Amino acid sequence: MMQTPNSGRSPQSLTLALLKEHGFDEANPPPPLHAYYVTVPGAAAGWCNAIELFGSKNLSMEQILQPAIELAEKGFPVSEITSYYWKRDAHVLQAAGNPHGKDLLIDGQAPEHGQVFHNPFLANTFKELAKSGKQGFYEGHVAEAIIEIIHSNGGVMNLDDLKNHVTEQVKPIVTNYKGVNVWEIPPNGQGIIALLALNILENFNVKEMGHNTATYLHVLIEALKTSFSDALWFCADPEKVYVPTAELLSKSYARNRSQLIDLQRATCNLHPGNPFSVGSDTVYFTVVDAQGNACSFINSNYMGFGTGLVPDGCGFTLQNRGFNFSLHPEHPNCLAPNKRPYHTIIPALATAADSGELLCSFGVMGGFMQPQGHVQVLLNMLEFGMNPQQALDAARVFVEYNKKEDAWYIFLEDGVPQNVAEELRAKGHTVMMPVTGNSRSMFGRGQIITKGSWWRHGGKLSFSSNVLWAGSDPRADGCALGY
Repeated sequence: MMQTPNSGRSPQSLTLALLKEHGFDEANPPPPLHAYYVTVPGAAAGWCNAIELFGSKNLSMEQILQPAIELAEKGFPVSEITSYYWKRDAHVLQAAGNPHGKDLLIDGQAPEHGQVFHNPFLANTFKELAKSGKQGFYEGHVAEAIIEIIHSNGGVMNLDDLKNHVTEQVKPIVTNYKGVNVWEIPPNGQGIIALLALNILENFNVKEMGHNTATYLHVLIEALKTSFSDALWFCADPEKVYVPTAELLSKSYARNRSQLIDLQRATCNLHPGNPFSVGSDTVYFTVVDAQGNACSFINSNYMGFGTGLVPDGCGFTLQNRGFNFSLHPEHPNCLAPNKRPYHTIIPALATAADSGELLCSFGVMGGFMQPQGHVQVLLNMLEFGMNPQQALDAARVFVEYNKKEDAWYIFLEDGVPQNVAEELRAKGHTVMMPVTGNSRSMFGRGQIITKGSWWRHGGKLSFSSNVLWAGSDPRADGCALGY
């Protein structure tokens, strides 16, 4: 099992000193959508390298991209939830200094639900990628258009930053939760949060607590808070700083962290632990084929349209992934040249620990909700016997840290009983509920394919089979398809 994470690096010319020259620092950072925050786009290279490494060699890149090219040229009807968020962020595309934002609008406005949207410029970008491979994106007119729009908005990326981009093939990180190996992207990705939380939760009798009871949600919330407090410090680019992944994922470390959880009271002041011995917009899909190969796949602009900046004639916006850098000079995730920031997008797989057999391929879109969604969906199946669709349908909790206020907020989805919210408040949690309507997207949007029905046999993984089960999140526009 291998992964090809492809988060791009910061520009070689982007430094803390440069930001300071322009009046920016930790207390006064650049605006979230500033062109400084565009890291080298990694998706195009990631697609090409994934096909080179794992493809069957029976299809060319041109054949693979042809359906997407046809959709872009002929148009597609915009679905309801997509239309809602397109409208919400349309002002980013309409902003001054973004002359080509209109390319992603219809008559200057976001498309309505059911309206057909055409994107001939994106079709041309895909054709260039199909024809010339990575070189067609990271060199030539696409690259030049990217640099032009960044420079015109105050950014410092240059053509060499694009040309020098490489995809790194990495080994995923893993933890064993009660006989199930859960695999995640390693740092600089935040998948380690899900594994940290599962390791902590393994020290509690989750099943006995009952699904979405106050006791269960309290322990889940505290495990997630503890895991985030570690990851928000330690999760950084391992090429630039040492990230103690093995130590963080040790079972002994999890036992020590689990002892911080008071079953009666919420923890207010959490700090990163010492793992050493002391002397919200993402697209996710998953596919499993007849041969048993599974692909867990995710792309994202980070904040909606990212920076919203549209390169001339390219048909896409540039992300603002660099916003996840710290501007504190001593932080492991501190901004530096040619460095990858803390990254939120995390596809995942689960396998049987004893046999290595695939159990499921899954992901939950949604920024910092992603590892929280992974944990909740998995526990819904492993501990509470839900099928894949039920596991996605069930009401969720979202744990959010507000840095300015140094406070944790707990959001409960509509469907969690009022008395549970009151019990959590009594334990000291700041609870916001019920979250309804389109706002429910804060709880993530997941997709999953399981191999066999192991989830309904009390965790007895020997009940697996070759039958595929799928679930699609009702909070999103996706669906499950078999063919």
